[in-house]
Amino acid sequence: MRYFVTGKQMKQIDQDTIERIGIPSLVLMERAGLAVADAVEEMMISSYPNRYPNQHSDQHLDSHSDHDLDQYSAQVARNKKNARILIVCGTGNNGADGIVVGRILHGRGYEAVVFLGGNPEHETEEHRKQQKIAESLGVTMTREREDLSGSWDVIVDAVFGIGLAREITGEWKSILEQLSEIAKRDGAKVVATDTPSGIHSQTGHVMGTALRADLTVTFGYGKTGLFLYPGRNYAGKVRVADVGFSDVSLERVDWDCKSLEKSDLADLPVRQPDGNKGTFGKVLVIAGSRGMSGAAYFSALSAYRTGAGLVKVLTVSENRAVIQTQLPEAVVSVYDPDQITAEEHSTDFLREACDWADVIVLGPGLGQEPYVEYLVEAVLEHAYVPMVLDADGLNTVASHPYLTRYFTENIILTPHMGEMARLCSCPISELKEDPVQAVKAYSSRYGVTCVMKDASTLIADKDGTVWLNTSGCSAMAKGGSGDVLTGVIAGLLARGMDCDRASAFGVYLHGLAGESASAKFGENGVLASNLADEVAKFA
Repeated sequence: MRYFVTGKQMKQIDQDTIERIGIPSLVLMERAGLAVADAVEEMMISSYPNRYPNQHSDQHLDSHSDHDLDQYSAQVARNKKNARILIVCGTGNNGADGIVVGRILHGRGYEAVVFLGGNPEHETEEHRKQQKIAESLGVTMTREREDLSGSWDVIVDAVFGIGLAREITGEWKSILEQLSEIAKRDGAKVVATDTPSGIHSQTGHVMGTALRADLTVTFGYGKTGLFLYPGRNYAGKVRVADVGFSDVSLERVDWDCKSLEKSDLADLPVRQPDGNKGTFGKVLVIAGSRGMSGAAYFSALSAYRTGAGLVKVLTVSENRAVIQTQLPEAVVSVYDPDQITAEEHSTDFLREACDWADVIVLGPGLGQEPYVEYLVEAVLEHAYVPMVLDADGLNTVASHPYLTRYFTENIILTPHMGEMARLCSCPISELKEDPVQAVKAYSSRYGVTCVMKDASTLIADKDGTVWLNTSGCSAMAKGGSGDVLTGVIAGLLARGMDCDRASAFGVYLHGLAGESASAKFGENGVLASNLADEVAKFA
């Protein structure tokens, strides 16, 4: 499990570490600079292998004489001298971290140039201390803008840290845009210190302009904005470096989101060796309209692939033959839409179906005909088991807000951003201003678990806990992908997981399946059925 924090929370953790626990600021800064310097050196070796042939190969070194090794070491030293690294520093402690990076790389033999930008009067006390240390060791430092325009192998971005809260303008905007052009022109790699300059550490927004990084080394804990788009796109690969912060401070301050890792898959329910199909849960999938059987099929298939013991599909009679052919393992029950009316007796069959189920899926491919309102209301009223409300089920609620009176803590909503906007009666742009708070507010208001699907999906439960998903890829942006996710969550519910964990694990498994399918079929070739099949590898 990983924990993500906002910039404000990280500052409080930093303060708690320094003032209450007693670890000096300069110690934390030294470890942060060392983490970035190590990352830069690794990037130099991996990006320019001809300069550092087999540097980490013991077999290569053991097979040569002492004379050869001396020559090899001399060659590496010469290559370091030829490598050019620019460290661009702002006036705050992020800039001070950058000076430490420059000093360490200078000490390792690299040609490291530290650019000090901004008004010197605004430099922090730590910044000035780091300058004096670097000066005493002969590190090249400059304040001249023209010194930026050379050719560089790596650019270290240490301009703005996690505290950036306003748009970048003026000279710094010009400098960041110049660095972007240099990186593009020379193919220079960019390493960001803590967060890419110009990215809001909480929302991931671009604050006027931003420098895109190939690697971001962030300190202590991941910052939420590095995993929300567009920040995720600017951060490149994110490495969280342990620089001395303690979880004691995290618990004291609190965190923003948490995220699953592959090691957490060990927490999935273990399949009982003496179980039967009833042991592993009965899932009722109420889905599909005339000529629209695909959504029901994908949800049912995915519930089975995730481990449900028995799946029943309740759909219109026109879909029976198709679903029985596609998924003979499913029980298929049908109804006549024309017989569903506002009269209570017209939905008695739904009450019976709900009584059979341990888990209910409601909504995929139902359509928006008038009868769907009565169907959705009847299921919401009579269901007392966990339910995944998706697609047209959500659209029906958005069109008939009175249906929210049936919401309980057993309900999971899985809207994409367009559906979420309809549920909240607000534009998508408003949701994206602060998506963590948006999903948290909706979940808390109605006492439900809400899965807000996007490139970075967020899951919130009624108690205000938010999970941020980091698995998945663009190959999953295909028709039917959401129906697969609905089935995966239902399958985990059938195996006994509670709503919030089934949602978080379901989204994570869905993303892992997407990555696996993309590796097999390519980014353009993944189908929803591939996702359902790949889920079985991880569930």
